[in-house]
Amino acid sequence: MNGSLHSSKVVDIKLKRGPAGLGFNIVGGVDQQYVVNDSGIYVSKIKEDGSAAEDGRLQEGDKILAINGSNLENLRHREVVDLFRKAGNDVELKVLQKSSRS
Repeated sequence: MNGSLHSSKVVDIKLKRGPAGLGFNIVGGVDQQYVVNDSGIYVSKIKEDGSAAEDGRLQEGDKILAINGSNLENLRHREVVDLFRKAGNDVELKVLQKSSRS
């Protein structure tokens, strides 16, 4: 990288829902801020053997910007959970990855 301390990038990640769902937990929302002054939705845990772990690109601390094209800005936590529940078996995530990637 060009010496930048805070470089993050937006990526699209497609996951297939498995027996245990998508294989990760989320935190955040306008009603339960996880990051100060940021009501975004963040990945709090990647579950072993889940779709997200098998794919390998989604990491704890990543910010989920959209689910199947639906923007998550200014949504409550429960609204985002409902979007995930209704997303179907093939789920496309727009993700802002944190900068500490190799």
